[in-house]
Amino acid sequence: MESPVTQRIRELILNGTLPPGTRLAEAAIADRLGVSRTPVRNALPALATEGLLEAAGKRGFAVRGFTVEDSFRATEMRCVLEGYAAREIATKGAGKQAIADLRDCLADGDLIFTKGYVVKDDESAYARMNRRFHEIIVEGAENYLLADLIQRVYAVPFVAPGVVAFHDVPPEEIFAILISGHHQHHAIVDAIEAQQPDVAEMLMRGHSSVARRSLGLNRANGSDRL
Repeated sequence: MESPVTQRIRELILNGTLPPGTRLAEAAIADRLGVSRTPVRNALPALATEGLLEAAGKRGFAVRGFTVEDSFRATEMRCVLEGYAAREIATKGAGKQAIADLRDCLADGDLIFTKGYVVKDDESAYARMNRRFHEIIVEGAENYLLADLIQRVYAVPFVAPGVVAFHDVPPEEIFAILISGHHQHHAIVDAIEAQQPDVAEMLMRGHSSVARRSLGLNRANGSDRL
């Protein structure tokens, strides 16, 4: 389960409070967040795995530089590749366990939105569900080359499905963005279970619109930075 400290550091990077090149000292970040050094020490390697940080010195980390265009292109590539994965699993037929696991993801997501709004903790819950949902589809395709390519794309900042962060998005719009993505999840699972590869691939490719909206990437250009 992702710690609140990891999410808070990610948000500081996304909103520019920690700009590219910033060295992250455990003590300074812990003081800023009002926490001990231990959760910060655990969070930094996790954020480096996401591509947000890069090695600096022997054991240190610095904020990695990247542009809106980097994330925009990688998000598009991710959904093309995952669309192919959805086609593969729909073509050959998903096993009963895979369908059951996907339906469990849908039920978890439905529970998040039952109250008609989202609170801060819901973002982490949605991220965990979303990561599991996408992993099931990629693993179900049973295509190791495809899985490797997808993992490379995930390494671009803010692209992996287990990362939920919002850039310049008003709080009142977050619920609409997340529930829109979850409605797409339902349609994708229905298409996979019905063995409709064309539909499953199309829906998964279209899933990139949700990621773009959450990061404010609808008008991305190469000169803007997140």
